[in-house]
Amino acid sequence: MTKSNQPIVTIYTDGACLGNPGVGGYAALLMYGEHQKEISGSEGTATTNNRMEMQAAIAGLQALKFPCQVKLYSDSQLLVNTMTKNWKRKANQDLWATLDQLVKEHQVEWFWVKGHADNPYNQRVDELAVAAAKAQRSIIK
Repeated sequence: MTKSNQPIVTIYTDGACLGNPGVGGYAALLMYGEHQKEISGSEGTATTNNRMEMQAAIAGLQALKFPCQVKLYSDSQLLVNTMTKNWKRKANQDLWATLDQLVKEHQVEWFWVKGHADNPYNQRVDELAVAAAKAQRSIIK
């Protein structure tokens, strides 16, 4: 499939951590036309907010069943600027490698959105990520 006839999918992502490090959650909201899909998950080990932000982007991209043009929105400047401005990758090499592989499969444009502002999609993925982290915390207590 060439870029011109690939579906255009918008993905909003967010990660949350209860403590940093602590129990983490992540979420992605995929939008294609009038269709929406919410994805969330968690890590019960001592993780970081940065890992959860990256995991949210990975989960969103992995949910795509074929190559797409993707507009990916995140409130993580680390994630967006590392993918667009070649910021140095100091940690989480496993997740960066996964992201690198996924962006080879899709045409991804990265956008930073201010967190906890008036963007309803960003607010929704924040709610989902926090809920996933809280649910995981209740399981491991």
